[in-house]
Amino acid sequence: MSRVLVLYDSKSGNVAKMAALVAEGANEVPDTEVRIRSVDEPEAVSDVLWCDGIAVGSPTNMGVLSWKMKRFWDEAMGEHWMQIDGKIGCAFSSAGGWGGGMELACQSILTVLMNFGFLVFGVTDYAANKMTLHYGAVVTKEPREEEATAACRLLGRRLAEWTAFHMHGRKDQHPSQKPNPRMPPG
Repeated sequence: MSRVLVLYDSKSGNVAKMAALVAEGANEVPDTEVRIRSVDEPEAVSDVLWCDGIAVGSPTNMGVLSWKMKRFWDEAMGEHWMQIDGKIGCAFSSAGGWGGGMELACQSILTVLMNFGFLVFGVTDYAANKMTLHYGAVVTKEPREEEATAACRLLGRRLAEWTAFHMHGRKDQHPSQKPNPRMPPG
């Protein structure tokens, strides 16, 4: 059984909505247990230790992750250095508008995860027409449009697939074994 954690900080509720969609996508992969936690919940630290794979979501704050998410990793997780090395990780973020730095925020989340030894990934296939997730799922405001909801679900599904493949040797879950109906022609 793969264990996936969706950990988020959400000031306006938009990233919390993304987190729910990421969890839905992870739940599409058989034999996956999914937990959703806010960085404000006391169980968050033990859930990071529990999981095989993690999706970390944050509002975009001046082009980087939120101060609460950064504080969580600096203060709450600092003493657990080396205990979470080798887990799978990915990122998602929301901002007020396009050009708000969401991809930079995802990169800052991925940088934090890499410093803790997480194996991070981007998604090469398309979630929708003109919608890729190279650095993670990004949306403006809340995920309402089909492209945005599809991106969040795809990120969660891919996290669960990579976790099943890398952590549990489930070769049938390798993403290349599954066709992508959204891939644009040629």
